[in-house]
Amino acid sequence: MRLQGKVAIVTGSSSGIGRSIAEVFAAEGAAVVGAAPNPDAGEQVSEEIRRRGGDARFVRCDISREEDVERLFETTRKELGPVDVLVNNAGVNFAKAFEKTTVEEWDRVINTDLRGTFLCTRLAVRSMLDHAGGSIVNISTVHTIASVHGAAPYDAAKCGVIGLTKALAIEFASRGIRVNAISPGLIDTQIWKDVQDAAPDLEQCLAYWRSNIPAGRVGSPEEIARAAVFLASDESSYMTGTNMIVDGGMTSQLVSAPPYESKPVEGDL
Repeated sequence: MRLQGKVAIVTGSSSGIGRSIAEVFAAEGAAVVGAAPNPDAGEQVSEEIRRRGGDARFVRCDISREEDVERLFETTRKELGPVDVLVNNAGVNFAKAFEKTTVEEWDRVINTDLRGTFLCTRLAVRSMLDHAGGSIVNISTVHTIASVHGAAPYDAAKCGVIGLTKALAIEFASRGIRVNAISPGLIDTQIWKDVQDAAPDLEQCLAYWRSNIPAGRVGSPEEIARAAVFLASDESSYMTGTNMIVDGGMTSQLVSAPPYESKPVEGDL
C-alpha cells in the first residue's frame, strides 16, 4: 500500500472527487481526515470507509473560515499526529455572465477556492516543516489551461491555485515539502449532473461534450483519486510544481472533430 502510515487531510471529502480521494487513500493505507461543511454527508463517507476496514474520521470545516481550519489541523494533530499529506480539494464551481456577477458571489468563490487553499496549506506547511516534510496536492481544473463562458471567478481562483502551487514548490523544495496540482477535465460529479439537467436536449448535450473530449467520455472521480495517490506517495518523489492534466485529451484538442467525413486535404500554405 503506497500510503501506509501516512496521515492525510482531504478537504471536500463528502462528495465527488474528494470522496473518492478519501476512499482510495484509505485503501492505500493512509489514516484519512475528511473535511467538509456538511457533517451528515461527511460522517457517512468516513463511516463507510471504516466499514471497509480503512482508517477515517471527519471534521466539519468551512475552509474559508480560519477558525475552522485551525480546528481541523488541531484535531488531526491530537488524534493522529502531524500531517504527511494535504489534498486541497474543496471548492465551489460557478457559471454566470461576468457583468451580472455580484461582489458577494465573487468573494464566495475566491474565499473558498483560493483563500481556503491558502489557509489549509499554511498550517500544513508549518506542521510538515516541524517533522519529515510531506506532500501537498491541489485539485485545480483544466480551466487553468483554457476557459469557457461565464467562469471568471472560478477561473481566477483556480489559476491562483496553480500560481500558489508553483511558488510554494520552489520555496519548499529544499525543505522536504512537495507541492503539486491536478487539473481534472470533465468528471462524473454533481457538476456534470447539473450540466445535463440544465440542457434543453440531453442527447445533444452528450454529443457536444463527447465531441470535445478525444477520449469520448467523462472521467471518473476514482481516476483523479489515483493521480492524487501518485502525487502523494513516494513514487513521485522528484516531482514538485507540476500541474498534472487529467482530462481525456480535452485541452490538447484545438477544435472538435467535424460531424462529417472529410476528403484528404493536401497542398501548400
